[in-house]
Amino acid sequence: MKRVLVVDDAADMRSLMKRALLREGYDVTAVAEGGAAIEAAQRSSFDVAVVDYDIPPPNGLDVLARLRKLQPNCVRLLVSGDLNVGATLDAVNRGEVSRVLHKPFDGDDLRAAVQASFDMRKRVAEQYSAAVSKDHAKEELQLRDCFANDLLQLALQPILTASERRIVAFEALLRSRHPALSSPCSILQASERQGQLGLLGAAVAQRAEQWLRRLPPNVKLFVNLHPTELGDPDGLTSRLGILAPQAGRVVLEITERSEVMNVEAWEESTNRLCEMGFSLAVDDLGAGYSSLSVLAALKPQFIKIDMSIIRGVDRDRHKRSLVELLCRFGEATCAQVIAEGIETEAEADAVSAVGVHLVQGYLYGRPQLKQSGPQS
Repeated sequence: MKRVLVVDDAADMRSLMKRALLREGYDVTAVAEGGAAIEAAQRSSFDVAVVDYDIPPPNGLDVLARLRKLQPNCVRLLVSGDLNVGATLDAVNRGEVSRVLHKPFDGDDLRAAVQASFDMRKRVAEQYSAAVSKDHAKEELQLRDCFANDLLQLALQPILTASERRIVAFEALLRSRHPALSSPCSILQASERQGQLGLLGAAVAQRAEQWLRRLPPNVKLFVNLHPTELGDPDGLTSRLGILAPQAGRVVLEITERSEVMNVEAWEESTNRLCEMGFSLAVDDLGAGYSSLSVLAALKPQFIKIDMSIIRGVDRDRHKRSLVELLCRFGEATCAQVIAEGIETEAEADAVSAVGVHLVQGYLYGRPQLKQSGPQS
């Protein structure tokens, strides 16, 4: 049953509107003041609101503006015989008023106006749904194009020892040559919307395996793992099977920004990955909201400190103390700490001085797509 809010300080008009709408089968709440209308909207949801302009404050336009924020799907009708034309047009243009009903009118006029508003909302919803469906289908084709035509690549960025500045690993970062899905973020979001994270994970694993064959055997490869994949242990281990023969060289990065522990079966997945010989890294540590709990749960072999903490660490005593604390934690749990986003020699010296094991950032190299493969 559709719910209607009627607001009019004239008792006879309020009664007329309520009777007319009750006869159409609506559930009607009728109040006389703007404040009472807002209170009603805060307590209950409404499908339509019929609000007189000239009511005790706030006036009808203010009520409908507030209602739009509280209940954006509610159809909003403004009623009056003496409108502030400029303010009303402005409210219509902003979407606060769906329709204007001029006094005097009778019950039939009101019922017709309410029904017409519902019909309009239905048409808009259908048009929006059709547009979304069209965009969804177009995006699906674009994503298929990426997977089928080898448009996805992995760029590698070096990871070095903090003390000797010797390359010991690379991080594999997603890149795309598709004209529409051209950024890592657009590929990732499209895969999430299309339910194709498994295909994306398989594509990344295939390209990671190609890099492993070209890199020196003593060099590790860090590969990002979407947290959602942890919800499918069988599928995940199957997709990563291509990397299993060299699992000892592969570090799977799980970002701390995500709600990893809310993913069903995450523990089974991480246990299986460790049994296969993969190492785990917590990525972006310090950028999320559950750092300590993620560290305790995943027990990673590598801890990557987010660049937001590393940036300016040489000038910020509190940041240095935090990095040093994480290094002590790493030593206690046999985890190597990596400082991400190093851009200056001063930052590099600062993190090395407090015990960081590995460093990564533009100071040492940007992600590269060299066909010959980077060398240590």
